[in-house]
Amino acid sequence: MLKIEKISKTFGKGSVNEKLALDNISLSIGEGEFTTVIGGNGAGKSTLLNCISGVHGIDSGKIMIDSIDISFSPEYKRSRYMGRVFQDPMKGNAYDMSIAENLAIAYAKGKPVGLGAGIRKNDLKLFRERLSLLELGLEDRMEQKVGLLSGGQRQALTLLMATIVKPKLLLLDEHTAALDPSIASKVLQLTRDIVAEQKLSTIMITHNMKAALEYGTRTIMMHDGRIILDIEGKEREDMTVEDLVELFGKKSGSMLDNDRMLLG
Repeated sequence: MLKIEKISKTFGKGSVNEKLALDNISLSIGEGEFTTVIGGNGAGKSTLLNCISGVHGIDSGKIMIDSIDISFSPEYKRSRYMGRVFQDPMKGNAYDMSIAENLAIAYAKGKPVGLGAGIRKNDLKLFRERLSLLELGLEDRMEQKVGLLSGGQRQALTLLMATIVKPKLLLLDEHTAALDPSIASKVLQLTRDIVAEQKLSTIMITHNMKAALEYGTRTIMMHDGRIILDIEGKEREDMTVEDLVELFGKKSGSMLDNDRMLLG
């Protein structure tokens, strides 16, 4: 579903602040594969997602989605293939519009524009059904403005918006990092359920090493703009956080000193 071939990205070329963020990265994600990505600050995790989504242009290499070359397509064109949830619950939704209006915008993705009603009765029925699956009571508050919701409720809503029209690829950029632990756990469970139900090809960035091993089917670790570890199957099932930390040291040649990753 996603094929990345030898992409590189450097910020501030030719300046004193020049930074090689992605160093000749190659990666393939199969249809329905749920991949978690972990790494310290500056490892290149978010840059990788931003290059896939078109926020940043790549310097070289190729990005393919479902055999479609999107390497140099603008962000708005790539968005028809992707759903994305950001770390900040304030992103990905319109705070001054109702829950129903936000869902209607997401549901209209890829559909032809016409002069009919923006929200039909059948749409409201679907929105209510989908919201009830979140078990947050939002199905009874569809006319309420999103700005009145808590951070966890907004993030759950954004996750629903990103997947209400099945994307070819779902990108999750530390989408639970800004939430309280109990709410973060709820959103992660919702993520797992939605990904499994729709068989979504998914890339989830996380700082939580435990979550990186617990969720998904494959774990990738990045360091200095490179992929240094790629585990799946029985090896991943048997791996502990301690094993992962030790393996990081062997592969990177340095100790892991990121408290967020170690403490989770």
